[in-house]
Amino acid sequence: GRAILRDVSLSVPRGSITPVLGPSGRGKSELLAGLVDGGGDDIGAETYGGQVLPDVRIDPERDRLELHLLEAAIPARLPILGICRGSQMINVALGGTLHADIHEVYAQAPRMRTVLPRKTIYIAKGSRLDAIMRCDPCRVNALHHQSVDRLGRGLAIVARDESGIVQAVEDSSAPFLVGVQWHPEFMFGPGIGEEHLDGSPILNEFLDAVRTRKSKRQRCPPPRQPGQRGHPRRRGRLARQARAPLHPTLATAKTRNA
Repeated sequence: GRAILRDVSLSVPRGSITPVLGPSGRGKSELLAGLVDGGGDDIGAETYGGQVLPDVRIDPERDRLELHLLEAAIPARLPILGICRGSQMINVALGGTLHADIHEVYAQAPRMRTVLPRKTIYIAKGSRLDAIMRCDPCRVNALHHQSVDRLGRGLAIVARDESGIVQAVEDSSAPFLVGVQWHPEFMFGPGIGEEHLDGSPILNEFLDAVRTRKSKRQRCPPPRQPGQRGHPRRRGRLARQARAPLHPTLATAKTRNA
């Protein structure tokens, strides 16, 4: 299978997926069997109508790229894993908002920034994440100062830390749509204790969903109707995108370019 891959090379077995990288998300979704949206700079406040803060590093081009990818991947029901910033971007793409600085809202939260598993989280019983991780409470790493505020369409909060900050979201109706605020790619290998969340299960579950999608696509290609021209899968994908509601930022950009 192929996936847009960021930050998971430490944990994903060599040859498990083929990264597909490019300057634009357009025209890529038909090549993908899954999408990983990883960590990085803050998400620009203009993408979700938030407060613009000084002295934060943002990447507007990456924001637009990832929104385009998610706008294609979500209605196409691709397996999607969001890591840290990527989890927040899933929420934004589905119409949610963010806390630009968690410490302005959760004043009591410790200022923690470490790849080591020092933060305690609690996972919602009965959630997909609970079935994957089987760890509650457990300890994870922390490298963020933004977090989910208003929840996006179809998402549920499935993990919080001791301060109440959202640590994971998911859509149980999707084949695989999970966002985690920590970095599972840094949490694997020997020496992880029982109270520490091993990152391998969630990465393996995502890869299983990718393989399943690829297998179904190979076994059941869309039928081609007599007299039709063009590739049926591409026509179906474009039709779904045309019907899907656009994130406001993308809709505004399309209006300007019209």
